[in-house]
Amino acid sequence: MNKKYIFSIFAALAFAAPSAAQTEDDGMTTAPTEEKTARIRAFNNLELTINAGSTGIGFDVATYVHKMVRVRTGFDFMPKFNYTMNFAIAAGRYDDAGNWIESNFNSMADKLEQLTGYKADAMVGMNGEPTFSNFKLLVDVFPFKNKNWYFTAGFYVGKSRIAKAYNKTEEMPSLLAVSIYNNIYDKVINEIPIYGNAYLDPDIEDMIINFGRMGINVGTLKSTGKAYMMEPDKDGMVKADLKVNSFRPFIGFGYTGRLIKDDDRYTIGFDCGAMFWGGTPAILTHDGTNLAKDVTNIYYSVGDYVDIIKSVKVFPVLNLRIARKLF
Repeated sequence: MNKKYIFSIFAALAFAAPSAAQTEDDGMTTAPTEEKTARIRAFNNLELTINAGSTGIGFDVATYVHKMVRVRTGFDFMPKFNYTMNFAIAAGRYDDAGNWIESNFNSMADKLEQLTGYKADAMVGMNGEPTFSNFKLLVDVFPFKNKNWYFTAGFYVGKSRIAKAYNKTEEMPSLLAVSIYNNIYDKVINEIPIYGNAYLDPDIEDMIINFGRMGINVGTLKSTGKAYMMEPDKDGMVKADLKVNSFRPFIGFGYTGRLIKDDDRYTIGFDCGAMFWGGTPAILTHDGTNLAKDVTNIYYSVGDYVDIIKSVKVFPVLNLRIARKLF
């Protein structure tokens, strides 16, 4: 669904609205009354709304441009909270036939502590955190007699990154140990001195070669069928970003009615619909791998999260709205 298609929806809704059937107020009317119809113009009426739901917490301001058409704009954001995911640190190498040979982690962790002074934990905990925020522009059309139910078309716009994940602070020693070890491993394999003209003892070099590289065993690369061993970045961190399209069309419906009996100033209602964010979200690690596209058989709780995210190609919107008419 592209921008041109969405704007055509706006036009159709706006021009179709005046031709719909009208009746007098039935006691639940929230749109401007019949006697005020001739005076309705954009911005000579205004209401302020707060909302909470699947898009987070937000607000909007709305104005009726016709007795059946309301335009609203505002901003939603998801409050900060953390959820925990776990990865396993592993080590190994491929033999000449291309078979993966996994090393004994406990033995390797002990040797790693001797070499680096840091001991790697078997699991790495990561914090997941939403970064979901949106500007919105929506058009509501009230086609029914009671003026309570409406249909909506519009769009949300926000940053493409809607969530991020990063290792917990307490995992830094383990990740630092992995980075130091892999640096030593690369030098041993390439027969480069560890420092200056100094080399490790041949027995230690053989041990390191047999152990292989260390990394976070995430899953299997689709392209090669080999293990995807994610390694810390240059800062000793592991990270991932959840990304969707910045422009997110919306279609849906809603309901609004009086919050207080015989008082049209306050209303309560809901929005329900679908936000289209451009197909399967991308889950990009710091090394550029897309977990949703490039990797299968992802381990532990991370795999569960990835499976859920891959299945949600359209974001469900359900928000509670409370409004106050300003004038």
